[in-house]
Amino acid sequence: MAEKAAAISTRLNWFVERFIAFLMIALVLDVWLGVVARYALRAQIPWTEELARYLMIWAALLAISAGIARREHIGFNMILARFPEGMQRMLLLAFDIIALGFFLFMLIYGIGMTMTGAKQFAMIFDMSMAMPYASVPVSSALAAIQLVLVAIRDRGRLHHLETREELV
Repeated sequence: MAEKAAAISTRLNWFVERFIAFLMIALVLDVWLGVVARYALRAQIPWTEELARYLMIWAALLAISAGIARREHIGFNMILARFPEGMQRMLLLAFDIIALGFFLFMLIYGIGMTMTGAKQFAMIFDMSMAMPYASVPVSSALAAIQLVLVAIRDRGRLHHLETREELV
């Protein structure tokens, strides 16, 4: 079961990371276009700033699930490393349960927010705000799924955590 969860987590993370890379490439090109248009061409493209904002929101929120898949959070790891190994396992389980509750709450809240946003329109794009707002429930669902998968994968093992000496 742990191997299957690890395989699913890895595959899901592979897709998420590639999508994030695509979003970041689009973000860089968008900002570059805005800068070139403004300073080199003395023209202003009105939609570049708004597009950059939405791309950054999507990329940042999707990156949460990638961090969970790798169990990479420096502050979290530093806190855990300060406790004995037995206590680390209990804290890891407690943090996983709290985080899962948070992401499920954000999923439910985000769905409502997206439905409300469907009635609002972006200023420049004249599009429904449902797409930008959908980043919250989509990223929360991915984070919750990854959290369950890595919890099954790790089953209380602490192999992914650095030792106290490595963190200092």
